[in-house]
Amino acid sequence: MANTLVITLIGQDRPGLVDAMAEAISQHEGNWLSSRLAHLGGEFAGMVQVEVPPEKTKELLQSLATLAEEKDLTLVTREDEGPSASIPEGKRLGFEILGQDRPGIIRAISHIFAKYGVNVEELTSARESAPMSGESLFRAKAIVLVPAECDTSTLQGELESLAEELMVDLSSLPDQDPD
Repeated sequence: MANTLVITLIGQDRPGLVDAMAEAISQHEGNWLSSRLAHLGGEFAGMVQVEVPPEKTKELLQSLATLAEEKDLTLVTREDEGPSASIPEGKRLGFEILGQDRPGIIRAISHIFAKYGVNVEELTSARESAPMSGESLFRAKAIVLVPAECDTSTLQGELESLAEELMVDLSSLPDQDPD
């Protein structure tokens, strides 16, 4: 049975980093399962989940450590042990937030999620220029796992009240559950 690893690399962005990661994984018979890669403020941040034969795991980790040293990257690797027992089963919901940029939007929304035991599974955000006015807009998309015991209408109501207070638009995304 293959080992599943989660690999994180962070460092100054430059062409060829993804290729170097993919080459190291491939050379050790690894299978690239999923990833989140981003360019943020001149930095590269990448998380990759891979499967690798047990007898190749140590070699792959050594190869990635060498790559990180050569490219001046920070490397973190962890064995993926599957779903955490501390994250309860629930329903996946998606939200999009759009409004004038200001500090504290994510803090306010994440505070509500934490209050209801909601796990943030994916969050992307960006500041962008409004099409006509050029004002700074804040846009975020979140996919969250809402515990089964949480009343989603109460959660939705509190998020909508917060959206009014922050003067942002909050919309639900289509059903995020794969079933």
